[in-house]
Amino acid sequence: MKVCVAGAAGAFGMKHLEALDAIDGVTVTSVVGGVPDDIEGYAKERSIAHWTRDLDESLARDDVDAVILATPTQVHAEQAIACMKAGKHVLVEIPMADNLADSEAVVRTQEETGVVAMAGHVRRFNPSHQWVHNKIVAGELKIQQMDVQTYFFRRKNINAKGEPRTWTDHLLWHHACHTVDLFQYQTGETASEAFGLQGPKHDDLGIAMDMSIGMKVPSGAICSLSLSFNNDGPLGAYFRYICDNGTYIARYDDLYDGKDEVVDLSGVAVSNNGIELIDREFLSAISEGREPNGSVKQCLPAMQTMARIEESFQS
Repeated sequence: MKVCVAGAAGAFGMKHLEALDAIDGVTVTSVVGGVPDDIEGYAKERSIAHWTRDLDESLARDDVDAVILATPTQVHAEQAIACMKAGKHVLVEIPMADNLADSEAVVRTQEETGVVAMAGHVRRFNPSHQWVHNKIVAGELKIQQMDVQTYFFRRKNINAKGEPRTWTDHLLWHHACHTVDLFQYQTGETASEAFGLQGPKHDDLGIAMDMSIGMKVPSGAICSLSLSFNNDGPLGAYFRYICDNGTYIARYDDLYDGKDEVVDLSGVAVSNNGIELIDREFLSAISEGREPNGSVKQCLPAMQTMARIEESFQS
């Protein structure tokens, strides 16, 4: 499998390149960079044959079978559609778009082209959440409530590496997307009720820095999600599953029970790296000619729910 990584020198582009190094039978044949990174130097350092700042240049190459898009959110939909129309399979980092209309266009293009198109909803693949999901599927757990905190300190426009960012992130269409999709994935239902509250917008960034979201599915399970870019403390996302048969706290790729005892995740997956696992699913789906877990079609209900939450901000 010959893969192009776009946004390769960014925080998550690097994570995908590291993940691909751990997967047999994969060659990164092209990388796409942006301003101000040194994509040429970056590619040469990693012995990658082709580099460019123009995605179309990579899409025109015969030695590119699939593309991983780790580019700014605002261009995800446009670039994903371009990849599919060029006949390339595509994994687009979360979210596939920053609005519902563009998300629907991505799904329509996948249906028209028939290529594999996957959204980077990595929480489906983190071993901690996989362990819970397996218990739910086996009938051993039923979610009563999910309580989630997603906290960062980003009063300046910086990325996950703490470096200046050329685009602005969004609490709803990016960070809340993880939990909205995960809640619906774990319950197997689409939210029948969904609303949100947002705090004041940042004077320079123009985005809400604090947000609270509530959801409920038809079976009665609820989810409370708190998000902030103002949190000057422990950073990251923490998921508390309150179930009928135990309580579990997921911290990225680690899982603890309600008494803070570590849950053994050995044997859940071939790796503890969620990015590697999502890349493995993408490449396996291409090889096997099947729909991946986390296809853009499967992730569309999350985008529909977020559109409803965004509407509730206005009311």
